Amino acid sequence: MKIVVESFTMDHTKVQAPFVRKCSHINTPKGDVITKFDLRFTQPNVEAMPTGAIHAIEHLMAGYLREELSDIIDISPMGCRTGFYLIKLGESTEEEVAHALINTLKKVTDSEEVPALNPVQCGNYKDMSLFGAKEYSREVLEKLEGKYKAE
Repeated sequence: MKIVVESFTMDHTKVQAPFVRKCSHINTPKGDVITKFDLRFTQPNVEAMPTGAIHAIEHLMAGYLREELSDIIDISPMGCRTGFYLIKLGESTEEEVAHALINTLKKVTDSEEVPALNPVQCGNYKDMSLFGAKEYSREVLEKLEGKYKAE
């Protein structure tokens, strides 16, 4: 049996970041739907976010995105450091997720501190940049607002 990794099937040279893309969904044996989204911030193979910035964005989005969308299972940074994966229970459209992300990024740009920035709550708390998180969020926000019309 050949295993197919969805993200490896996408031509990373043809996409135009930033964007929100529904990658996949699965139906569980009990009938639930789990949906995965690609929240791409930077252009693949052109720019990667520094670990301090992406780590701080992850901490900030963990709370803020859950204020915008229900049933979030996980938000994880991509290993290539160009964005995040959002996994949630149930179906949502790309537009719904994009609007939630826009509202979340607005909150990130207004943030005064990074939550859980301590050795008890984070396994690498010293590698965070609130400044970087705000700068990347501001850049992505401007571009996303141009792509996705306000609700």
